[in-house]
Amino acid sequence: MLSKVIGLMLSPRSTWQSIGKMSDAQFRPYLAYPAILGLIPALAWYYGSTRVGWTVGGSDPLFVADKSAIAIGVSFWITQILAIWIVGYFIHWMSETYGAHTSAVKGMALAGFTSTPILLGGIVGLYPNFAIDMLIAILVVSYSVYHLYIGIPIAMKMPPERGFLYASAMVGVSLVIVICVMCASLILWSLGLEPIFTDIPGG
Repeated sequence: MLSKVIGLMLSPRSTWQSIGKMSDAQFRPYLAYPAILGLIPALAWYYGSTRVGWTVGGSDPLFVADKSAIAIGVSFWITQILAIWIVGYFIHWMSETYGAHTSAVKGMALAGFTSTPILLGGIVGLYPNFAIDMLIAILVVSYSVYHLYIGIPIAMKMPPERGFLYASAMVGVSLVIVICVMCASLILWSLGLEPIFTDIPGG
């Protein structure tokens, strides 16, 4: 799994070619891929929000209370996994439309691989600065989209033109899921899961 992480970040095309040679049985252990990598942003944001504090511009840092941060962090971790698996299921569900044959397990594994930059980029949570975090977010999301466009044609063994359309459809699906997650977050906040801020670390 570690070799896949390093390969996807440093030599994506050759790593996707090796992924394309994997059997369905070999993909099964990688269902845990987003659960393991998803710990990075969850733990980083917990530490950053409770010990370093949020800063916007030149304002004094605001800290999230420990209990509040734990509840949000666990919810955030679970949401990441579910969102990636849902995208993966749609990769499988839409495969026949584009002339590919796959399984739900393979689709979910591929979604996990494409999300690698986003999950690793969550390390910026250690220093919750709005401007820096937004810049990093744009970069890692762009790199994940790049992975989707080069990975889908290779993993699904299809012509680049058809793979481009397939990947574009998955970008659209991902955007819809992001919007749904944001709406769900607002609902959860209104039900009492909103962050509780404090002026002291770990308060």
